[in-house]
Amino acid sequence: MKSNLHIVVLFIGIINFSAFAQDTEILKYTASNKGKFFVSWGGNRDSFSKSDIHFEGENYNFTIKDATARDKPKGWHLDYINPTRMTIPQTNFKMGYFISDKYSISLGLDHMKYVMEREKTRVLNGYIDLPAKGSVDSPIEGEGYQFNGIYNNEPTYLPKDFLGFEHTDGLNYIYTEIARHDDISSLFNLPNTDKFQINLTEGIGGGFLLPKTNSTLLLKETNDEFHLAGYGFSARAGINFTFFKHFFIQLDLKGGYINMPDIRTTQNPVDRASQHFTYLQRIVSFGGIFRI
Repeated sequence: MKSNLHIVVLFIGIINFSAFAQDTEILKYTASNKGKFFVSWGGNRDSFSKSDIHFEGENYNFTIKDATARDKPKGWHLDYINPTRMTIPQTNFKMGYFISDKYSISLGLDHMKYVMEREKTRVLNGYIDLPAKGSVDSPIEGEGYQFNGIYNNEPTYLPKDFLGFEHTDGLNYIYTEIARHDDISSLFNLPNTDKFQINLTEGIGGGFLLPKTNSTLLLKETNDEFHLAGYGFSARAGINFTFFKHFFIQLDLKGGYINMPDIRTTQNPVDRASQHFTYLQRIVSFGGIFRI
């Protein structure tokens, strides 16, 4: 009888130990995301589609068709972590909150750089009719009246003095995003996700563009101030590597559409430009995830 009692006690102990082990597994920090915050900082490389850029102001109205552009990479540099120089490289900032184990909402800033390629032959359509030097309405000496003419979808070489057009301080996309996160650590037989975890993540977002455009249009004085110019939409997919529960590296491919109908170009408030294009970003980010 006493022996049977020992067997029962041992059996109950085994059950309790098993349940405790399961609870320990369930209570892993990485097993649940709901209620966690995260923040990340990183850098990007950008590619842009061709774009028709329309310029309009006093005595001119023309469109440059199929303009091409590139980004302005800084490379691996201390400016990414120098608080006084963080706007010089192309950067990405994001902070967010998990509303469930698989879904998060976030606010982000993509600081891209857009540089129109200069000294190219492009198709122009429109007119330029600036007052000539010496006339009653003449602008300052040397301003771009020398480019006067009617352009009827004509291939035209654009010299350096005709136009420089950059969103280099920068092409600032401020957005909100909803994203899904899926732990795929089991595919790699990772025994303890609190030490190392792999997640797939996808998101869609939308927001507005606040560029600081540096343009030298027909030798006029540039505006070069932040200005609310338009809106954008984006979608991304990436892979997240989380270390020791709280630190992660994330690699993303992000594409989107930007429409800016109201770009400031010169000191004259009537001078405006407009354009729309698609883009692709390659992003590397470093961040932390925590629960308050």
